Amino acid sequence: MTETVHVAVYDSLADWEIGYVTTAISNPEWQRRPGRYRVRTVGAGPEPVTTMGGLRIVPDTHLEEVDPGDSAMLILAGNDIWPTEAFAPFVDKARQFLDSGVPVAAACGATGALAAAGMLDDRSHTSNAAEFLQAVGYGGSHLYRDEPAVTDGDLITATGIAPVDFARAIFERLDLYEPRTLAAWYALYGDHDPRGYHDLMASGS
Repeated sequence: MTETVHVAVYDSLADWEIGYVTTAISNPEWQRRPGRYRVRTVGAGPEPVTTMGGLRIVPDTHLEEVDPGDSAMLILAGNDIWPTEAFAPFVDKARQFLDSGVPVAAACGATGALAAAGMLDDRSHTSNAAEFLQAVGYGGSHLYRDEPAVTDGDLITATGIAPVDFARAIFERLDLYEPRTLAAWYALYGDHDPRGYHDLMASGS
């Protein structure tokens, strides 16, 4: 059975933070179980949104239609609306996912919104900088880790300038690749080591 990975879309979505994620999930090559996952975009409503890069996206579905029990993960990329009420429905949905034991992956400004809602107070996490989260007045600063991406149970957090690390953490949580394949993928895209390509080819043989 195909499982759905929901990618939240909204005006000012930071395109670059999810490019590696959506491409790899949608590409069966090298996957442990090709075709296990599909990507579906989810908006606050059915209306089109425009990303930071100027791309116009019509959501496949909207938040009211998404049940955590029917999803493998909710992914929240950075944006400019995270401190506003426009992002509140996505925060509420993220809380519903975590309460249901379904993973959430958040990067950049989305981590700020989760912090402001108290959702990082008892989980190890990262973000753009410790000061970025301290500015929202949250109670989890003692659990902040200065790393590109951090996984704590069902929650993945990442800085907005490390889309490859964000992707790797998501792939690990979804068990998308065999460990040696994931290591080769990261060597190529994260370390820019051309030997990673050859290792990827070998991992599929």
